[in-house]
Amino acid sequence: MGKGTIAERLVAGDPGLWLSRSWTTREPRPGEPPDAYVFVDRDAFEARVAEGGFFEWAEFLGNLYGTPVPDPPSGADVLLEIDLQGARQVRARREDAHLILLTVPSAEVQAERLRRRGDDEDHVRRRLEAGADELRAGEAIADAVVVNDDLVRATADVAGIVARYRSAARPGPAGPELPAEGL
Repeated sequence: MGKGTIAERLVAGDPGLWLSRSWTTREPRPGEPPDAYVFVDRDAFEARVAEGGFFEWAEFLGNLYGTPVPDPPSGADVLLEIDLQGARQVRARREDAHLILLTVPSAEVQAERLRRRGDDEDHVRRRLEAGADELRAGEAIADAVVVNDDLVRATADVAGIVARYRSAARPGPAGPELPAEGL
């Protein structure tokens, strides 16, 4: 299971977290929940870009992905499920954002996860080719790195990191709000 599963578990277990739902131009995968993304065509996505409606957006392997400008409930911490390109944009816009990089234990594990979710071999190959460079770049900008080799442990590790950031950002009952989280 990947970052989406961890993000969903974090939000389900923490009412103070709000997950921003990303948009994409890719087709839904077999068995993927309809609310995994806001699925739109390229024209709709590009119109939203032109309106300045995305906090971050990028093209990856021929598809567009983006996070709408967040509008969380009052007092909620924002959780973004984004890729490396998005993380760079978030860091440029919000230096106070906390970026947590989730990694897979190995390229073999990543390939198997991609196949299990229904990706074709061409996509798996292209994703793995991009993976090594992305890992190095992600580690360079991340505030924390979690290896997703066990879903329960990885989720607990990320939750612990979020708790530490909150604790540092909110030393007392009236402390400042936690900035956007990038995942």
